[in-house]
Amino acid sequence: MAINLHRKNAALFCAADILSIGIAFNLVLYLRTGMGPVIWPLLAPAVVFVVALHLIDGYGARTDMMSLDYASEHLIASFSAAIAMLLMTFVIIPHGFELQSSRAAILLSFAIAGPVSLGYRRFSSAKVAGHRGRRTIVFVGSMMDFELFSAECARMNATMPLVHANSSGKYEMLEGALQAIESSQLEAEAIVLRESRNELPVDVPMRLVQLYLQGVPTYTLEIFHQVYWKKIPLYRINPIWLFQEGFEIAREPVFERIKRLSDIVLSSVGLVLFSPLIAAAAIAIKLDDGGPIFFHQTRIGWHKVPFTLIKLRTMRVSEKTGDRYTQKADARITRVGAFLRKSRLDEMPQLWNVMRGQMSLIGPRAEWDLLVEEYARDISCYHFRHLVKPGITGWAQVNYRYGTGVEDTLRKLEYDLYYIRKFSFLLDASIVLKTLHVMILQRGR
Repeated sequence: MAINLHRKNAALFCAADILSIGIAFNLVLYLRTGMGPVIWPLLAPAVVFVVALHLIDGYGARTDMMSLDYASEHLIASFSAAIAMLLMTFVIIPHGFELQSSRAAILLSFAIAGPVSLGYRRFSSAKVAGHRGRRTIVFVGSMMDFELFSAECARMNATMPLVHANSSGKYEMLEGALQAIESSQLEAEAIVLRESRNELPVDVPMRLVQLYLQGVPTYTLEIFHQVYWKKIPLYRINPIWLFQEGFEIAREPVFERIKRLSDIVLSSVGLVLFSPLIAAAAIAIKLDDGGPIFFHQTRIGWHKVPFTLIKLRTMRVSEKTGDRYTQKADARITRVGAFLRKSRLDEMPQLWNVMRGQMSLIGPRAEWDLLVEEYARDISCYHFRHLVKPGITGWAQVNYRYGTGVEDTLRKLEYDLYYIRKFSFLLDASIVLKTLHVMILQRGR
């Protein structure tokens, strides 16, 4: 059912992507160089292309491939794959590799395969959208928990209908829901179990196993949050959660060392590459209002250690203390500053903070020390986010809008904790691609 269909679609997309790369490369190479059919040398670009699309959930069953955001991420991933392939071909792979005959051929091939692979994804998504919209999420829990879950689904723009199977009382609702799924009267996307002390009837776990084998997955509510929404629900957070499994980056020195080494290398390269842009921005800031070029502020970093963050100044200089948060169309933002914020170029001097070891390229946002004091009073376990170094960009930054206030901070914390628990270098690569998407669309504030 659902699981088998998801796997089948992912396999079909993967096969189609590999075929697209093969056709695109052979077509371009023939037209430009007259080369005959090439097969084995295309294994490298095919792998790079598949990995790039995997990083943006291009094979995910729950990815909205009809959205403009996904289209942008898909094309950015295709371009990034082309750049990665160029580096591999002309820097890493020894001389004599067949694809070294033309740099333009590699770029053109990915330029063809990218839009084509996006096209059949959108066509497929349009066909299954109506069918998937009829599938239901069955929630097993109390009425209060169901109401909270419904509100969260609405906030996350989940459109699938919900069915409540009350797990208290005599279980009539739960029994009815299971029978409807087993008899195919109800087509279920998933069954969600709210973690509680209430024990289920003896036969229910085995029936859930049978349904899972038939393609109807069962998730605890916490796992559902992680699988569908890529975040950790805060209701599960308590002081001992820190010591549970999953905090690889906080526990394993090897992760920290590799991440630190990559931070040093990439921030060094970034400072060299972006130095002309930083210099141009500095001149523009001076010409705009004659004030200082850089903005300094005390932020809280790894293990709650304060440090001075450096950014390009985007607001007017004033002795008065304004709003702690930047508002939309904030009058304090200069003309140059508006562009720097939207393009995220104001963040570039933070590469110096990364070089010094105060930040990482990727991690939770480094918050102002005054705001941290406020959040720590109002949010239980807020300091868990200081288990890792703050980053210039991060999972919360690319998944949630600019936040103002405790409620937004709570929502962003869910994504920060997901990053800390699920840390991997593939997740970091995914964040890089999504950050490029944010920068190109100028969604900063």
